[in-house]
Amino acid sequence: MKIYHIETLGALDGPGIRVVIFLQGCPLKCRYCHNADSWSMTSGETYTVEALYEWVMRYEVYIKLGGGVTFSGGEPLLQAKELLPLILKLKQRGIHVAVDTSGGVYNQDTEILLQTVDLVLLDVKHTDASAYYDLTCGSLAPTLKTLSFLKTHHIPYWIRQVIVTGIHDSESQVKALDRLTYSSDRKKIELKPYKPNGLSKWPASHQHLCLNVDETPDAVMNQMMQLLESD
Repeated sequence: MKIYHIETLGALDGPGIRVVIFLQGCPLKCRYCHNADSWSMTSGETYTVEALYEWVMRYEVYIKLGGGVTFSGGEPLLQAKELLPLILKLKQRGIHVAVDTSGGVYNQDTEILLQTVDLVLLDVKHTDASAYYDLTCGSLAPTLKTLSFLKTHHIPYWIRQVIVTGIHDSESQVKALDRLTYSSDRKKIELKPYKPNGLSKWPASHQHLCLNVDETPDAVMNQMMQLLESD
């Protein structure tokens, strides 16, 4: 597998303290991406399933205390077929496994993988297809298929969305996200502020896509969260 980065004390990507494995490669070109250097499948380091398993096992004692392993990216579902054997080994060891995905890849391999994990962190870039394309250069359709699959198969999921000023910071948008993603299997909605701290990672060939906006103010984030809580 192609790996972008490994974080050993992650506290923001699922419940508890987690090993977070960021996989290389992404089909989207999000204009606010903070890991744009993870897009290419020709970069990153190559690991075998066994090597990654041994890496995770170094931290088995503490990640079993309410934590686990999260596969992020990039887009981990791009390597779903290669990732599945590792997830199965971790599950056999009793380790909680989460996948942090845009849902931007949907096929038979991703269906199989999604049914093996304990939690899916689904990052819905936007609820409107036209706005989604403008933000990501990709289609909303695979994300909607992934969301429908999670609901149909009762797979626990969290919804995530980055709030970019002037794009996501409206009552109609936040409530549309709530309506679209609601089900009894949705355990949480996480709204995250946009932070322009990954601009230096953008490849020169894609600089023209990068959004030139400031960090989302705390006041805006509080307002968006209040809208969710008022429903």
